[in-house]
Amino acid sequence: MKTTLSLKPAEVQKDWVLIDAEGLVLGRLAAIIANRLRGKHKPQFTPHVDCGDNVVVVNAGKVHVTGNKAEQSVFYYHTGYPGGIKGRSIRQRLESAHPERVLEKAVERMITRGPLQRRQMKHLHIYAGPAHPHDGQQPKPLDIAAMNPKNKRA
Repeated sequence: MKTTLSLKPAEVQKDWVLIDAEGLVLGRLAAIIANRLRGKHKPQFTPHVDCGDNVVVVNAGKVHVTGNKAEQSVFYYHTGYPGGIKGRSIRQRLESAHPERVLEKAVERMITRGPLQRRQMKHLHIYAGPAHPHDGQQPKPLDIAAMNPKNKRA
C-alpha cells in the first residue's frame, strides 16, 4: 500500500539559490521566488512545514514591468491620519531609495498568509545592487531567463 510521506521540520534540507533579477519581468520572477520559498519545487513538499530554500536576489532595482503597469499600477498606503491616503506608482517605487521593496511585496503577496509566511519571508534576501553578503553560503545561481523566453525583457 502506498502512503504519502509528510516531511518533518527536522528533516528539511535548505539550499541557497542566487538569482540575478536584471531585465527579468517582475510578476514572473516573483512567482518563481514564491515557489522556491515555499518549497513547491521539491518532491517532498509539505504545506504546513517551512521546506523551501533560502533565496538571494541581486539587481532587484533593475526588474521590468510589462505594458503600462509602471505608471498605471499604484500602491496605496495610509499614514494613519485622517485623509492620509497616499499612492505611489511602480516606477516611483523603483526609482526611490529602496527599489527592492517592490519585489519583496510582490513575493509576499504570493505566499499563503499567516505565521508560516512570516517565517518563509525571512529566507528571502533582496539587494538592489549586484553585491550581497552571502558568499559564505555558496548560493547556486538560478538562470530564470533561460527557463522561459517570456521571463526576460530588454
